Order: sequence, then structure tokens, then C-alpha cells
Amino acid sequence: MKRVVTGHSAEGKSVFIKDGEPTRVVKLENLPGIEMTELWATDGVPILPIEHEDPTIPMSSFVPGITGSRFAITRFPSMPELTKALENGLDLDAFKKEYLEKVPGLAECHESEDPAMHTTDTIDYDIILSGEIWLELDDGDKVHLKPGDCVIQNGTRHAWRNEGSEPCYMASVLIGAERK
Repeated sequence: MKRVVTGHSAEGKSVFIKDGEPTRVVKLENLPGIEMTELWATDGVPILPIEHEDPTIPMSSFVPGITGSRFAITRFPSMPELTKALENGLDLDAFKKEYLEKVPGLAECHESEDPAMHTTDTIDYDIILSGEIWLELDDGDKVHLKPGDCVIQNGTRHAWRNEGSEPCYMASVLIGAERK
């Protein structure tokens, strides 16, 4: 994956400030197949021109605070990949520990009874890029999503479940919101 970031020179001219691979990619050893590529992050109201430092590196939470944002691509493993991991003796405790270490902020939002279920104080814009995935809400209702389908997730309790035979790639923009 290539990430291109634009900005401004000292003279105010438009320039490319990043052109290459994303710098923050999380792969989980305890559950192969899950991958999160954090492309950009803002905390608070963004100010232009932007600094030339990569904000994904010092980012302390994968969930933005109020008015902050996160832009990521997530790879959800296929059902055969998950089945293979379970057959190979997936250690859920080791997975949870690794997830907490590598994906702070988001990992804490996942529930212990159903690790896929989670709630964040964000409005999310999700676009399915490839594969397919099922979005499940807390009442068990599900919707099947395919490439090009979009979801606007408004801080509801939900789970992403890939019941298909291929990995699913999803682009997501999370915007921090205030919950009343």
C-alpha cells in the first residue's frame, strides 16, 4: 500500500511530504490475518498548514478524542483463516494481551463475552474495499456488505464478522464524538 500526504513548503507552495508505505501497521501474531494500517490521525481541531511529522507514530489511542480523527485500512481474516487459527490452538488470553499492547484505545472497547462486539464514541465512515463482511448490531440483526458498500456507524454497539472465504479489506474514518 502506498500513502501519499500533501502539505505546504515554507513558502506556502503545495508539496508532497510523504510518499511511500504507511509507517504504522499493526499485525497480531496471536491471531494471524488481522491487520490494521493507520494512515493518518488528528487530535482536536486540525490546523493548516499541517506539521510535516507523521501523526500516526506518537498516537496513543486508535480511537480519537472529541473532534479528532483516524483513517485506517483494516484486514479482517476469512472464516478459513479463523478456523485454522482455532484448530492450531488460538490462545485468547495471549491475543487479548497483544491486542491491548498494539491497539490501545480500541482494544479496551471490545467486550470480554464477545470479543468482536465493541462500542466507540465516534462516528465512523466505513467503505468495504474487497471481500465481504457482516455487520452485526447488539440485537443480533446483521447486514451483509460487499465491495463498494458504505456504513455510517453512529457510536452503536456492533461487531464485524467475516463469514466469507476471502479476507475483507475495509477503509474507515473515525471522528471523535461526545456521547450524551
